[in-house]
Amino acid sequence: MKIPTVDFRLILNATEPEWRAHLAELFDRMHFILGDQVRAFEAEFASAMCAKQCVTVGTGTAAIEIALRDAGVHHPKQEVLLPALTAPFTGIAAASTGAALRFADINPDTLLLDPQDAGDRLTRHTKAIVPVHLYGQVCDLRALREIAKLNRAVIVQDACQAHGARYRGRPLTDFSPYVAYSFYPTKNLGALGDGGAILTNSAPTARRMSQFRDGGRRGGQVAYVKGVNSRLDEMQACYLRAFLPHLDEWNAHRAKLAALYLEILQGCPGVRPVRTSNSVWHLFVIRASRRDKLRGHLASHGIGTGIHYPVPLHLMPAFAGNGLKRGDLPHAERACREILSLPLYPYLSEDSVAQVAETIRRFYV
Repeated sequence: MKIPTVDFRLILNATEPEWRAHLAELFDRMHFILGDQVRAFEAEFASAMCAKQCVTVGTGTAAIEIALRDAGVHHPKQEVLLPALTAPFTGIAAASTGAALRFADINPDTLLLDPQDAGDRLTRHTKAIVPVHLYGQVCDLRALREIAKLNRAVIVQDACQAHGARYRGRPLTDFSPYVAYSFYPTKNLGALGDGGAILTNSAPTARRMSQFRDGGRRGGQVAYVKGVNSRLDEMQACYLRAFLPHLDEWNAHRAKLAALYLEILQGCPGVRPVRTSNSVWHLFVIRASRRDKLRGHLASHGIGTGIHYPVPLHLMPAFAGNGLKRGDLPHAERACREILSLPLYPYLSEDSVAQVAETIRRFYV
């Protein structure tokens, strides 16, 4: 039996009545850009995440960029600090503002931005910090908020892999004015294409970002600021509205499967799961010796895997000239050589998880 890294058909089958109803409403009204479906989803997503305002955009990358721009990041003499271990799109979003990028190392246990290393790398030019809630885990927002406050920097949270996550029981918007999300299909809350959103508790902030995403316009044909064209499609909102009511259920199922992985892989030589007590389990990631051979072994048994991510940002050609070289961020660099993402998605069976974990044990034992 093949076990893919994700299976969208199961999600679509389980929610078909809802998304078909929303699509019928859309085609009845024939309003395909910034219409009723988007407005309804913005209200529903803000409520579900316990935020006061939601501004949807075209991608998670755009969500981060627009939040940074609204925070005043737009000049090459300004710096944005972010972790070296994340998707390249986090770096692309920050670089698109025109600011310089600075990279910090990660905590070797959680693989999240290390507050101490981040604090050591801040300069008087650092305008923003972008902590990434990688794999569904939540960064140490309390420590990062103190560092940002001391350095007069704004925090823009990259929660593109953390739909439904909280920090110490509180909404993420309690800890910074901007929380960016992606609705890429594989996310805990994914669309059938690209999409993104920014959550905030400030109505003026939301109004500015809503104007910025729509070419700097205010509903007419006049641009009042140099904005961008990045809007969530009405059709994607139809699917997101159908999926959102199931998010808590799906996250609970992810947590159940993650617990099973941890149980079966406990004590397995050559394997160290990346674990945390505060995660919505977007991915289940292990650190594995002989990672590439293990991946080939799993593939030969029909088991799909992924690597999130194979190269740290400070060593990517796109971000050359950042002042760092190989060996400067050792924890991120080593993690990129060891990490492996195992299958984890809604409606994946416990039997499938057990099969994956036992196949890994047989490889090492």
